[in-house]
Amino acid sequence: MNKIKCIIVDDEPLAISLLEQYVQKIPFLELVFSTENPIEALEYIQNNDSDLIFLDIQMPELTGINFMKIVGSKQKYILTTAYSEYALEGYEHNIVDYLLKPISFERFQKSALKAQERFSFQEEESHFFVKSSGQQHRINFNEILYIESIKDYVNIRTAGEEYIVLDTLKSMENQLSDKFVRIHKSFIINLDKIKSIGAKKLVLSEQEIPIGDSYKSNLLERLK
Repeated sequence: MNKIKCIIVDDEPLAISLLEQYVQKIPFLELVFSTENPIEALEYIQNNDSDLIFLDIQMPELTGINFMKIVGSKQKYILTTAYSEYALEGYEHNIVDYLLKPISFERFQKSALKAQERFSFQEEESHFFVKSSGQQHRINFNEILYIESIKDYVNIRTAGEEYIVLDTLKSMENQLSDKFVRIHKSFIINLDKIKSIGAKKLVLSEQEIPIGDSYKSNLLERLK
């Protein structure tokens, strides 16, 4: 498994310093950014890769709860705070763990192991194998642009390849993660690959895909 890329967001410099020391002691964690300003963290996330955020809940510029609402589920979170009353509110979001300050290294390590387990499970569930042209091919979910139904077959299309497989769209839906949605009787698309959306079609990479009238409301709901 690759190292988990971590960000620390906390308005207390001493808290950041302590967490930085803890991260450096865990071999599967990699610190890529730390800041006292949550707005700077938002900008970093928009332009760089990261996996896990150690996030203070109570910050003056932007609370941790509102920060998670903006960033959403593309990141995982370990929440940190000195105020235990925020724990319940934090658990309403998709987080790995909750650390109450002052944070001991032993407790931090347990949190890090929880994160490692979560990411390991995610990796196991992030691909499947299909038979195409007489060979078994491993396809990573995050490489798929769309899947198109062609009579008794499906065409699984990535940026550089296509795989013609004897299967159905319904069967594909059951194997894919929640990043995929059916937008037409003949198409399933990867939500993360959308470049633009119009009234009747959307664009993935350079490919235009039609949006079926009966599927549009579900697509818009998923995009929220």
